[in-house]
Amino acid sequence: MTIQLTRQMPFVRRRSPRRRRMQIAGAFTAGAATGGATLFFLDSVSGRRRRRRSTDRTAGSMRRTWRRTARAGKRARTVTVGATKRVRHRNETPRDFDDATLAHKVESELFRDPSVPKGQISINAQHGVVQLRGEVPTVGMLTELVQRTRRIQGVRDVESLLHLHGVDAPMHQ
Repeated sequence: MTIQLTRQMPFVRRRSPRRRRMQIAGAFTAGAATGGATLFFLDSVSGRRRRRRSTDRTAGSMRRTWRRTARAGKRARTVTVGATKRVRHRNETPRDFDDATLAHKVESELFRDPSVPKGQISINAQHGVVQLRGEVPTVGMLTELVQRTRRIQGVRDVESLLHLHGVDAPMHQ
């Protein structure tokens, strides 16, 4: 018994006629576009103006892209710096402030909110104890101001002498 080995031809892939037509059409289109652009820019009447306008527009586009990229980088840097400062501030060790500094710190923290009546509330500090005096429009604002004052670094205690409009002021204890 003899085994006959046949040599097989490697698979040759034939391109379809449609694919060949598409390649020819693509090459023709690319050539036509290149020729049209060449005529557009090398025209003896308006070619110089067109080349300069094209150069100016391209340069302007590149400058705008550069500026936008620089702004985005600056924005990313500021966000990162702000985040690191917030994290650092969160880990600060508590400090004892003198009475005047503590009173000013409480004022700046409480009066950031535009709804707080700044002219009707006075703030004093003695040995870390903050006294709030004056009139507030609602009970909710009264309790909120006391709670916000307690959270401020350096405040040991809060003495609230705040009262609502039309109600007698509480007496100092």
